[in-house]
Amino acid sequence: MDLSDLKSLYSGFHIREPRGNNAFSFEKRRQKHIFVPPLIEGALADVVIGKEIVFSEIDEGVEYNPVGLAHFVCFMHGDCPVFVFDNHNHAFAFWMAAWQQGIFPAARPLVHVDQHTDMREPDTWFEYSLNAAPSLQAAFDYTNFRLNVGNFIQPALKLGLFSKVQIIDSSSGFEDPLPDQYVLDIDLDIFAPEMDYIGNQYKLDKIRGYLPKAKLITVASSPYFIDQALAIRFLRKIFNERES
Repeated sequence: MDLSDLKSLYSGFHIREPRGNNAFSFEKRRQKHIFVPPLIEGALADVVIGKEIVFSEIDEGVEYNPVGLAHFVCFMHGDCPVFVFDNHNHAFAFWMAAWQQGIFPAARPLVHVDQHTDMREPDTWFEYSLNAAPSLQAAFDYTNFRLNVGNFIQPALKLGLFSKVQIIDSSSGFEDPLPDQYVLDIDLDIFAPEMDYIGNQYKLDKIRGYLPKAKLITVASSPYFIDQALAIRFLRKIFNERES
């Protein structure tokens, strides 16, 4: 997959206005900006914790400012591109880039493995249609400055990028049969401590079983919802890399 245009857009930058993920509790927070890391073409080993705050929110009067990944990383798992990033809304831009390059055709199902459904409606919808060949710049701007971690799936469905979404956020969800081919979207917060009621080995085995039929895989490390060292550890287990 050609990443040149994506890397030009995802070059590493701060969001300082109350837009996208930076809008949460903006007026009440002391931390007024978040960082979006640069995208690199690399390997699983390149997914490491960075030093910049990538999300900021106030919960029950306490301000949380988690650090995210040093880089967003794209690598190949067999013939399938895998994008790993921190905040989950970035999946929208990577889905659009992959569709534009023919990695998967429009109207495939999306399989969404996550602690949360992420099915909120955005305040503004993507203004383009697939027939009008929206630019990657437009998708990037919408992803970073309009969407947030909870509302990026509905725009992709409305656009026709996916025919449907199959949400796996519970033990019963893991038992549902999957379609023949799909885009696989994983949030590593499925391994957060509050999800321990579903055995971690069971979740690993299930998710590994989803990989072979995926045309594209997007993975969010979700710094606000899971410790990043724990998230990376499970990421490496999913792709069967020996931990260092």
